[in-house]
Amino acid sequence: MFDFYKDDSIDAVNAKFEAQKIAFAPLSFQAARALRNMGILNAISNARKKGITISELSQKLGISLYGVKVLVEMGLGMGAIKLHESSDEDDLRLKLGKIGFFLLADEMTQVNMDFSQDICYRGAENLEESIREDKPAGLPYLGSWKTVYEGLSQLTEQQKKSWFGFDHFYSDLAFPEALPIVFEKKVSRLFDIGGNTAKWAIACCKYNSDVKVSIIDLPGQTAVAEKNAKDAGFDGRINTIPCNVLDETTEFPKGADAVWMSQFLDCFSLKQVTKILSKIHNAATPETDVYVLEPLWDKQRFEAAAYSLQATSLYFTCIANGNSKMYRFAELKHAIEDAGFELKEAHHNVGPNAYSLLRFRIK
Repeated sequence: MFDFYKDDSIDAVNAKFEAQKIAFAPLSFQAARALRNMGILNAISNARKKGITISELSQKLGISLYGVKVLVEMGLGMGAIKLHESSDEDDLRLKLGKIGFFLLADEMTQVNMDFSQDICYRGAENLEESIREDKPAGLPYLGSWKTVYEGLSQLTEQQKKSWFGFDHFYSDLAFPEALPIVFEKKVSRLFDIGGNTAKWAIACCKYNSDVKVSIIDLPGQTAVAEKNAKDAGFDGRINTIPCNVLDETTEFPKGADAVWMSQFLDCFSLKQVTKILSKIHNAATPETDVYVLEPLWDKQRFEAAAYSLQATSLYFTCIANGNSKMYRFAELKHAIEDAGFELKEAHHNVGPNAYSLLRFRIK
C-alpha cells in the first residue's frame, strides 16, 4: 500500500489534468449527481448498444436541450459517458462508460455520494477554519451541537438516511465474518460500546441464543436502539446504558466476557481513544476480550478504498467532531496499548470492505 504513496512517476501532462479535476471537483460532483438524479445515466444505460442522442435524451426526459448538453459534456469529460461509434457532429450519440456504470449502479458509490451531499458538502468549505480552530466548523450547517453524534436523532429524514446508510454500509458487511470470531469462545455477556441502532447487538442475538448484550451509547442513540431491539424481539436480551463515554463521571460496568466497538474509535482523537480504553481497562478482567472493528486505511486491498477513508477523515474534521480520523493500524494499536492492553489477534481484510478486527486483552 505504501509503495503507491512513494511512487511519483505520473507525467506532467497527466499530473496537470489530475490537478484540474481537483480544481473543478465541486462542479463535477454536482454534475455527476444531476446525471444520476435526472435519469440521464439511466436512459443512456437503457439504450444499450444502440446508444441515444442528446436530442432524444431531451425529449425522453423533458429536460431542455441546453441542460442535457452541459451535463452530458461534463459527463464526457469525466469519462462517465462515452461517444457511440455512430455518433455525428450534429447530434452526439452516447453510450454509458464504465465510470458512469459505477455512478449509476454501484451501491458503495451511491452511499458515498449521498453522504457527501447531504452531510458534508456545505460544511466542507469550513475545512480550513476547522483545522485552524480545532473544531467542526462545518457542523452548524446541520445543527447547533458540539458534535454530530449529539444531533443524529434530530437530523432530517434525508440526512438520517444518508448518514446511517454510510455508517452501516461498511461495518455491517463485516458482521458475518466477525461473528464466528467473537463467539469462538463462550460469550454470555457482551458490551457493545457505541452500539448505535443495535444492528450488531441484534446480529449477536440471532447468531447466539444465549448471549445478552448491553449497548452503551449517547441517550439519543440508545432510545433508537431500544426500539429496534424490541421490534426484533430481543428486548429481553438487549438492554441499554445511556451515557457519554468521555464524561469524567462515566464508569463502565463490570462483568462482560467481551467488549465490542465497531467503527467507534475513529469518532475520537487518539488521546480520547486511550481515555476510553482506560475506562474499559478498569472494568475488565484478564479474561475479557476487547474487540475493535475498524477500517484502517493502510490495510486496504485497493487504493480507491484507502482514498475513501482518507476523504472520510475530512468529514470528521469539519463536520463530526473536529479531532478524529480514519486511523492507520499502528497509531490506533499504540493508543489502545497505552491504556494497558496488548494486541492478541489481528484479522485484516474482514468482509468485502477490508475491515480489521483486533482483539486485545489486559497486559
